Amino acid sequence: MTKALEGVRVLDMTHVQSGPSATQLLAWLGADVVKLEATTGDITRRQLRDLPDADSLYFTMLNCNKRSITLNTKSPRGKELLTELIARSDVLVENFGPGAVDRMGFPWERVQEINPRLIYASIKGFGDGPYTAFKAYEVVAQAMGGAMATTGFEDGPPLATGAQIGDSGTGVHCVAGILAALYQRERTGRGQRVNVAMQHAVLNLCRVKLRDQQRLTHGALAEYPNESFGDTVPRSGNASGGGQPGWAVRCAPGGPNDYVYVIVQPVGWRPLTELIGHPELADDPEWATPQARLPKLAKMFQLIEEWSATLPKWEVLERLNAHTIPCGPVLSTKELIEDASLAADGMVVTVDHPERGAFTTVGSPLKLSDSPVEVDRSPLLGEHNQEVYGGELGLADEELRRLKANGVI
Repeated sequence: MTKALEGVRVLDMTHVQSGPSATQLLAWLGADVVKLEATTGDITRRQLRDLPDADSLYFTMLNCNKRSITLNTKSPRGKELLTELIARSDVLVENFGPGAVDRMGFPWERVQEINPRLIYASIKGFGDGPYTAFKAYEVVAQAMGGAMATTGFEDGPPLATGAQIGDSGTGVHCVAGILAALYQRERTGRGQRVNVAMQHAVLNLCRVKLRDQQRLTHGALAEYPNESFGDTVPRSGNASGGGQPGWAVRCAPGGPNDYVYVIVQPVGWRPLTELIGHPELADDPEWATPQARLPKLAKMFQLIEEWSATLPKWEVLERLNAHTIPCGPVLSTKELIEDASLAADGMVVTVDHPERGAFTTVGSPLKLSDSPVEVDRSPLLGEHNQEVYGGELGLADEELRRLKANGVI
């Protein structure tokens, strides 16, 4: 069966996480992703190693289904080979610092001359403006995109989320732009620039907080459990902040992840009162309606927790689901990596690697009926030099040996 992006060649000039997360998704969709690395390799091959002399999990979990070639783009012959690679590609993706590719001698205008059909996608920390030259990292993007200011408890400091919304979140946004550009190219025949900034991607993911910032000008946010409000959206712990109030309630035996997140919908209030042993609250005017409960959110979830704290989270989950009350257990990383249902759905997969043996990684969250994904291992450094430079660009074996000896590949 053919894949959705079969026949699309991606020149992957990315490193670390934001770029590789984008190109891995493209590879899973069927694109031929050729990862171009410096002769020393992507820095994450060596970062956070758990095994000596083997590519780290940081690298292997972000670079599956790709081919790897090495190239010194500062050398004259390296520039010539990069020109040939650009000419043969449909998409180029890079996440170097601002202006780095331009300084290599490949600004957008030059790239257009080489290949007018090329989609040239760049991930940067920030857009044009006072932040452009700032160095961006995952949590820097969270801090400057609105996530940290609105994450945490009211009386505590701003917190980063464990989800990599700055890096991998930006990668997903980049994929959307690339796919749109490829689709438009079918009509125009022209390539185009795709620019995505990490700060912008985080801000897009925080749009409900900007919604609430504007609502705040008209008064307190009743859906938040906070007792007081200033002139900015506060941190509100585990509150959903949406139309239906929610909170993480503690369960037995009280471990760090023995919690269930519960949403209290109007239709679920009566069965919930029965479950927690307070059926009288179902018809009590002080509790019966969503409007009546809003000023008492903390007390409401305290009552629910007095019940849930006596039961294991899976039993709490079973009882709540029996009444179709929206809920979900807080799953630890250990529980997720051992979850049989996620394995069956291809979201947690085991991959064999020639250096490190079998390792577990995350599978593709994109499920296309006519483009199934089989997760293959990440490539070794320069593993496909012969295949790409020799087999596809037509370089003779003698030249390949000379290029390697001279540090060009």
